[in-house]
Amino acid sequence: MGSGISIHPCAPRDDAAVAALSGLPSSVISDVMGRLVGTTGLSLVNRTNLTVCGVAVTVKVRAGDNLLIHKALDMLRPGDVLVVDGEGDVSRALVGEIMMTSAIVQGAIGFVIDGAVRDSEAFEEHPFPCWARGVNLRGPYKDGPGSINSPVTVGGMRVNPGDIIVGDADGVVAVPPTDALLIGKMAHDKVLDEQKMIADIKSGTYSSAWVDALIKQKGD
Repeated sequence: MGSGISIHPCAPRDDAAVAALSGLPSSVISDVMGRLVGTTGLSLVNRTNLTVCGVAVTVKVRAGDNLLIHKALDMLRPGDVLVVDGEGDVSRALVGEIMMTSAIVQGAIGFVIDGAVRDSEAFEEHPFPCWARGVNLRGPYKDGPGSINSPVTVGGMRVNPGDIIVGDADGVVAVPPTDALLIGKMAHDKVLDEQKMIADIKSGTYSSAWVDALIKQKGD
């Protein structure tokens, strides 16, 4: 029988793709991707509204077990975001201050954990952005199995190794690097449109006639 452990190299880093999405809101990116992309049920552990834009290193683990996360820490590169599919289990924390410190030393810029974390104050103090499904003081097991740099699902969102991860107070989105330039341009244009809409609302020049028109259309 196999060990149930598979480890693959990290995907190449696409700096242009990261730059194209940097600074854009996760909600706007989700909108221009058809409103079908983005995490649900994961929240920013930090009280301060932190943001992240980096390259996904993915890990799949058994509920409550972090053996393969420890291995992935050694593989992290500057600008990486560790994305962990912990099966949504919150009965035991998968990462805490020690593992966060290791990630920081490697140059990683954030965690996305579909599971629980602990030492939440440490994430605030550094500060190090971390999205998780919950917080639990109970520690994990270290037995495996699991995989590194295979496709995973976190918060209902599929993430492939090398995807560009954009996270903020609203949640996290993953963008394939091959789509990043186009998605970035679309999201930037939408940000400008929304800024104009807000300015029109404040000035009293905004028209919501489209609402009545749409309701009429739906009633036909």
